[in-house]
Amino acid sequence: MTLKLSKIVSNFPQEGLAFAFAYGSGVFHQKGHKAMSQNMVDFIFAVDNAKAWHKENMRRNRKHYSFLSSLGPEGIARVQENWGARVYFNTLVPCEDRIIKYGVISTSDLIDDLCLWRTLYISGRLHKPVLILKRRDNSALLEALQQNTSSAMAAALLMLPEAFTEEQLYIAITSLSYTGDFRMTVGEDKQKVQNIVKPNVARFQELYHPILDHVNHIHWHKKQAFIEQDTSPHAVYSHLNMLPKTLQDLIWLEKNRDKRYQDTEEVMKSLAHSADYREVVERGVQSIVKNSSITQSLKSILTAGMVKSVRYSAAKLRKMLASKRQPVSV
Repeated sequence: MTLKLSKIVSNFPQEGLAFAFAYGSGVFHQKGHKAMSQNMVDFIFAVDNAKAWHKENMRRNRKHYSFLSSLGPEGIARVQENWGARVYFNTLVPCEDRIIKYGVISTSDLIDDLCLWRTLYISGRLHKPVLILKRRDNSALLEALQQNTSSAMAAALLMLPEAFTEEQLYIAITSLSYTGDFRMTVGEDKQKVQNIVKPNVARFQELYHPILDHVNHIHWHKKQAFIEQDTSPHAVYSHLNMLPKTLQDLIWLEKNRDKRYQDTEEVMKSLAHSADYREVVERGVQSIVKNSSITQSLKSILTAGMVKSVRYSAAKLRKMLASKRQPVSV
């Protein structure tokens, strides 16, 4: 699998390609999906210079682009970096006997999203197991990747009760980037989160066990895959302080409408003693995801072109309808 996907990546410009990974049902088994080889493969490419990368990619693969190619590489880079979630997707692309979709994001924008959760779009994909195909030495990117999964752990713990299973933890983590996504109402498989987690628990464990080893305020029964956590104000405050800045800012806005508090620390201390801290955190996550999912979806109509957009949306609707006919997972 890795060799085949690496061969696909080799069809794209390598200069300035800092990070590449594949994800989704074309890479990892998802419950209720057809064979992986029949599914579209999703890629994300992080590039150091969007204009230069698109210039070379348009020279090699101009047919991948919609009518926006008329803007040239500078215009494509502007669309990528200034609209939606700062990622540019080309979809339904035939490559090496597979159908693929690939998103291009600037390395600096990826690091920004991993650390701050400004859009939770690519950072949310990296809450889940992915297949990394290229990662150039970049200490800032490596630290950001680690910070992103640690932040996901903190947010999930804040939304979970005092006792829960590891699988429930991974469902909570995976749910973060779908909370507030309008596509979960129209166009997505209703059991998407469970279908991602249940066949891939071992991969989630590989990603999150090193973090669980160092999380404070929990008691991890490793052999039983069961976790108990302290939900005292002290523990809640500790987890709140681990949240990314964009989410903390949204919490501050909600809890400070009466201008009672002066800074984030005061808000977090107050919220830690409040019975509704779970709901407040969830609303903050919903706000981030809702905004980016709408703006990026509108952008994708342009980057894919109308014909491909209709075909892609139709495939998503078929998956959603198929999920309704399946029994609910337990």
